[in-house]
Amino acid sequence: MNELTFAGPTGIVILIAYAVVMLVIGWFAGRGQAGAAKTNKGYYLSGGGLGFVALLFTLYATQYSGNAIVGYAPSAYRSGFVWWQSVPFMIAVIAAYLVFAPRLYVIAKKRGFVTPTDWIHHRFGSTKLAVLVAVLMLWGLANYLLEQLVAMGHGIAGLTGNTVPYQVGVIAFVLVMLVYSWTGGMRAVALTDVMQGIALLVGIGVLLFGALYLVGGDLAGVTRYVAETDPAKAGVPTGEDSVNWLSMVLLVGLGASVYPHAIQRIYAARSERTLKRSLAIMAWMPLATTGVVFVVGIVGIQLFPGLSEDDSEQLVGMIANEVAGLNIVFYLMMILLFGGVVAAIVSTADSALLSFSSIISKDVYGRYLGRGAPEEKQVRVGKVAGVAAIAVLLLIAWNPPGTLVSIFVLKFELIVQLVPVFMLGLYWQRMAAGPAFWGMLAGALTAGGLTVADLGPFYGVPGGLVGLALNVAICVVGSLLLAPPEVSRTSHGEAASAVER
Repeated sequence: MNELTFAGPTGIVILIAYAVVMLVIGWFAGRGQAGAAKTNKGYYLSGGGLGFVALLFTLYATQYSGNAIVGYAPSAYRSGFVWWQSVPFMIAVIAAYLVFAPRLYVIAKKRGFVTPTDWIHHRFGSTKLAVLVAVLMLWGLANYLLEQLVAMGHGIAGLTGNTVPYQVGVIAFVLVMLVYSWTGGMRAVALTDVMQGIALLVGIGVLLFGALYLVGGDLAGVTRYVAETDPAKAGVPTGEDSVNWLSMVLLVGLGASVYPHAIQRIYAARSERTLKRSLAIMAWMPLATTGVVFVVGIVGIQLFPGLSEDDSEQLVGMIANEVAGLNIVFYLMMILLFGGVVAAIVSTADSALLSFSSIISKDVYGRYLGRGAPEEKQVRVGKVAGVAAIAVLLLIAWNPPGTLVSIFVLKFELIVQLVPVFMLGLYWQRMAAGPAFWGMLAGALTAGGLTVADLGPFYGVPGGLVGLALNVAICVVGSLLLAPPEVSRTSHGEAASAVER
């Protein structure tokens, strides 16, 4: 292969430039926000006043993490056309948002929610259920952060041809992330999301155009090449693969919609109209992002045949550098993509870190360990806890435990168990706290046990959905056997009347 275009000083200069931009944004976001940044709502939700553009791009950054670019193209390269499932499961996330987000927003705005467990306390009035929800959320967020740290290292190493080693890239941009998120909170995160979203959308569009140019602009020819050289990647999926496809659509669509940081973005919207407008635009993003990345991965089969699993993890960087070598215009666009990929990973990581800190700050310390402590101290404790969590995760990321997609799927097994309390809880008056707790616990233990025991999917159905089925069954049957608690009737009525208005 030719010498990498971004190897050497060029790649380092680009990384430094993007780091400086993110730091400047963080400083700008924190300027004049000293008072607001000392409250949970001000620091973690930007005061609940995110407008259309900021909300759209911060939702975009939440849904399209480092995996969407760095991990999904290699998955398409290794799996072939069956990886088209990445597009419908991203569409399913928006569909799931629309099921509960507008209704939850109305209650959250009225009641001043900051963390997702505020809804649990309000709706169910159960401490043990809220604690279980917080534990599962912290697990999911830690896993999500680990995924982003691994993606950060692979992305930087691949895009610089290992001029910046995996470990060095991770540490450098973690420090950048900690500085600007500590300074500006949600406001800084949202503003950096706008920058990386624009860079990413433009960059991947040019990447696709350049990749097709490298293979003669003949996408049909790429398909024929794949069919001739590796028929399994272009063949009709087996029955088990088809079931797995539908299962992934459900698992990811439901699971990603109840990410803690996704729910907090619902809370942070300036108005219900702003939230709905943002979600309407987000419905088209799977085609513009994961659809484009899927095609790039398929084209990569012809451009770089025979890559090992480890080598394929750096496929995006390899293609980007080949495209950058075409002419000055492609070179400049790949600089945009280069920085956009790194910024996208960092912006997604900072969203998860902010949510992780908020749960420690308000739900763990504010409610239990430091009850009665002023909000300024709660925010400070959350910040320190976030730094400590990053330190532990860096030790794990130093020698990553698997490919990006393996890490990606793992967290959904448990986080999807939160779906009943947010979706059924909003619409079903009779759902009770006790069955919700035991259903969630049984579902989490089942899903976690199947994953740890490496028993694998049941004819394509992952353990997370098996656990969710058990979870829902216990919730429904148990609630039907009990009289509906008063808190359920109150919350349901409040939500219903708000929607009617």
